[in-house]
Amino acid sequence: MQTRPFKYPTFPAVEMADADGLLMLGGELSPVWILEAYRQGIFPWPLALDGVDLLAWFSPDPRAIFELDQLHIPRRLKRRLRNGGYQVTTDRAFSEVIACCAAPREDEPGTWITPELAAAYQQLHELGYAHSVEVWHGEELVGGLYGVAIGGFFSGESMFHRHRDASKMAICHLVHHLGQQGFKLFDIQQSSLHCSMMGAIEIERDDYLQRLREATAADVAFGEMNSQAGEMFFREGSLIG
Repeated sequence: MQTRPFKYPTFPAVEMADADGLLMLGGELSPVWILEAYRQGIFPWPLALDGVDLLAWFSPDPRAIFELDQLHIPRRLKRRLRNGGYQVTTDRAFSEVIACCAAPREDEPGTWITPELAAAYQQLHELGYAHSVEVWHGEELVGGLYGVAIGGFFSGESMFHRHRDASKMAICHLVHHLGQQGFKLFDIQQSSLHCSMMGAIEIERDDYLQRLREATAADVAFGEMNSQAGEMFFREGSLIG
């Protein structure tokens, strides 16, 4: 692990990351730094040590991903997707989604989404790189996620839910959308129990980096989600798993 001053983004080789994936401290939370990090298989994750906030950059090995053609949808979630009652959109409420992701949670003592990080991703959104998926129940925002798209690569950053399964619904619609758009790689960085139950897998960093290079070079746009097509897809029973 190294410490770097503020300048044009330069990162150590990812092989220098420690066992937890920590690669570097320092740098800056700006679009140019963040985008360059993603292109190299690195992502920012601020740390708080002894009351001091530190900007840290990670490149874990192995890396967690969703294969776009191998999503597993549990039975209860299948029923919820088919029954409707929710609307799923993209980029309608990016700032609200990231604020909800940053809000304190009962099972977590704090949040890694600092105001500085949220502001940086808001900039990326305004530049067309960061996107949100929103799940609505009527006029209420009840779940969602946000992430970054570069070519045919999407990195999911964080998600939240206020209704049961709402964040999982966002994942399902996003996977369908990414597949429709021709994306090659859906990175979730580190897996969780919920994501593992939906089919998330871990791959070695070398394999991930090869796929990352191919994905970011793809001529693909995130575009606007066709929620009606997604709803029809789920209602017709074309559900993986």
